[in-house]
Order: sequence, then C-alpha cells, then structure tokens
Amino acid sequence: MMHPLNGVRIVEMAGIGPGPFCGMMLADHGAEVMYCHRPGAAPDPRDPLLRGRTPVEIDLKSPEGVARIRELTAQADGLFEGFRPGVMERLGLGPDVLCADNPRLVFGRMTGWGQTGPLANAAGHDINYIALSGALHAFGRAGGKPTPPVNAVGDFGGGGMMMAFGMVSGILGARASGLGTVIDCAMTEGSALLMNMVWGFRETLGWVDDRGVNLLDTGAHFYDTFETADGKHIALGAIEPQFYALFREVVGIADDPAFDAQMDRTAWPDLKQRLDTLFLTRTRDEWCSLLEGTDACFAPVLSMSEAPDHPHNAARGSFIERAGVVQPGPAPRFDPPPATK
Repeated sequence: MMHPLNGVRIVEMAGIGPGPFCGMMLADHGAEVMYCHRPGAAPDPRDPLLRGRTPVEIDLKSPEGVARIRELTAQADGLFEGFRPGVMERLGLGPDVLCADNPRLVFGRMTGWGQTGPLANAAGHDINYIALSGALHAFGRAGGKPTPPVNAVGDFGGGGMMMAFGMVSGILGARASGLGTVIDCAMTEGSALLMNMVWGFRETLGWVDDRGVNLLDTGAHFYDTFETADGKHIALGAIEPQFYALFREVVGIADDPAFDAQMDRTAWPDLKQRLDTLFLTRTRDEWCSLLEGTDACFAPVLSMSEAPDHPHNAARGSFIERAGVVQPGPAPRFDPPPATK
C-alpha cells in the first residue's frame, strides 16, 4: 500500500480521543508524527489511536520544553493541538510565535465549541457538541429520546477526521503559496457538516424534524435493523425500487400487495411490524444464506468480536493486529495506478 504523506512532518500535542485519532490518520498514511507528551505519559502501544508515532517526552512547564517545541515546529509542516483556547498562548507556543518561527507552518486547533463564541471556554464532550449542532436530535427511535452514537459523530467524524483533512489541505496550500495557516476546527461545526445531506432532504424530500419517522432514521420498514430467531440482528437498506423488489422476491413477499406501498409513510409502521415478525422466523445465519451478497442491500449486524472474522473483512485485511490488539487498519487505502504495479 502506498503512503502518500511520506515526507510530511507533524508535531502532535498529546491529548485524548479526537486528537490522537487525527494523528493516527496522518501517521497511517505516511506522515512522521512526533507525539509530544508530558514526562511519564508515553503512548501505550496497545492503544490503536496512538499507533505509528515517534514519542517525544517534553515538559511544557519548563523553558527547555517550550524551546524544544519551537525547535520541532521550525522544521515541521504542521502542528495540531486540542487544548482550550488560549492554552498554547499561555505556554508561549501560540500561532503568533510558532508561525513567526516557520511561516509555512500549518497550526491546527481542534476544540468542541471552536476558538471563538460564547461557549468557547466551556468544558464539554461529544454529546454536548452534537446536541448543539442539531445532529443528536436526529439519532433515535420514534417516540424515544435522542441516542448518542457513541462519540463517532462529534469527536471523530466532526473533530479528528475533519482536523486531519484540514491539516492536509493546509499543507498543500502552504506548499503552493509558501504561507501556512491557522485552522479552527470546531466539533459543533464538523458534526453539523456531516448532516448536510439531511439538511438538503428537509427541502427536497420533506424530511420531518423528528426522530425515527424518516427514510434513513429507522422510520421506513426497508431501512432498519431487525431481530432474528437467535436473538441476533440484521440490517436492511433496500431503498431503490429494484433492490426493494429483489428483497421482496427472495424473502417471499413479492406477491403481498401491502408491500407495494414502499414510499407511503402511512404504511411504514404496519409494514415494519410485519417484517419484525418475518425476520423472527429464521436465525441470522439463515437470513445471511438467503440475502448476503445479493442486491437486496443486506448485512448481518456483527459485534466487534465478530467483525474481524467475517470473510469479506478477512479477505480485504480490514482489521490488523498491533501489540496483541486487534483493531481496524488504516483507511482509506492507496494503491499504485494499474500501469505501475
């Protein structure tokens, strides 16, 4: 696999969650990432988020530690941090200092609320950021309360992954112009951005601003999870007419006229109950033998312990083992163009 970020040097100020996720993504794709941590807090090799780094022990409370960061960033393409606004400035390591040392430096700043605004200095976590952005309101079942999707949407999708994109974009810009930039990566805005298709659906498809009653939020009978006879679950996503028709044919409901009303929202609750009953008649593996690999848009719902062993994941090497810990491998993957293989 190619590593397109070979030759890129990044200074990472140690943190938790979304910061290390950003560093992991950059390191996975070839960047040299110097993980600057406080004394006695070296990265745990078992932590997937900390793989691929060069640990650098630095006491930021000492003049020597501050000087060391300035030395590293003077020769780096970028630095990113996840402290509250003003912390780096109080350390003497703000963008005014580091970008003066290295005008090509990309200085990444990732917080929940952003660098400015009334909440900028307040504490918070993923659940708070996606609540404010409008994303959390959309996650959950009809009639139920909002359900946070662990911390995937705010911390990692709207934060760490957005920061990694920002760093690469900033470095490309700096190499073209000779000037770096300061990135203000707010998880509120990143998580809102991830919902842009749904914002469009509000105008084009009549998306209702409520949970569990729409096409993609478990409102529809053809886009949901269902329990099977063995207490496990499957996932169905047969949206397009041809995929929905194939699903009906394979499971034996092609001749049931009730299921002709695929896009009739008033029919969805009754049809969902009927599919609930249908899927309880067989085990998950039995449904897999009928539907997996077809265009019915079907998959078993696998646990974390099951996912690495699924034949598709195993064939692609989607999971790896590092320091005795099974974990998802780098993504996306980069391969040479066919003519150069």
